[in-house]
Amino acid sequence: MPAKDQSRTFQLISGHPALDLVNTLDWRFRESGVEELLSSYEHLIDFAEQSELLDGKLARQLKRNANSFAANHALEQARHLREALADLIYSGLDGLDASSASMRTLEKFLREARAQTRLVRNGSRLQWDWAGAQSKPEFPLWLLTRAASRLMLSENVEKVRACANPECRWLFLDTSKNHTRRWCDMKICGNRMKARRYKATHAAE
Repeated sequence: MPAKDQSRTFQLISGHPALDLVNTLDWRFRESGVEELLSSYEHLIDFAEQSELLDGKLARQLKRNANSFAANHALEQARHLREALADLIYSGLDGLDASSASMRTLEKFLREARAQTRLVRNGSRLQWDWAGAQSKPEFPLWLLTRAASRLMLSENVEKVRACANPECRWLFLDTSKNHTRRWCDMKICGNRMKARRYKATHAAE
């Protein structure tokens, strides 16, 4: 059984789970170093639950039933997915070509997620069912993979922006009326950058 870990509350400001996942490597562009927010399998479960991909009952079951090896592997794979998404999205925002390895990584995870589903009948309709995959430690990874693929294949990907704080650059969907949103969260980075400009202006006087 994995060691018990304190739950973590995530700041889900992006408007999409896949973007919030990329944001779990905080201060990605800070010279003094990054902050890993997915530091345990329990935190991965907390993230999926807070993103409304998992309900509370299933989240508790996954935490109880995952053995340490399988849980750690799922965590490592989730981080791998995150970094592939980060490469694809930031490269697009910066006008650069993403690595072919990132594309292959996303495709690999998507194939693995699809392999866990099967078609079942629901009345007169057919639908995809997870076919028991909910009990596996990798289930949060597969949910995040599906969410990521839906975003990357949708028109919403054109609304993805990065925070204007060059050390932060958290991702978000800009759904503002004039598409002029600049900050991940005005209370955090907006105020921080205003204070920095004020200090620089007065230091030059």
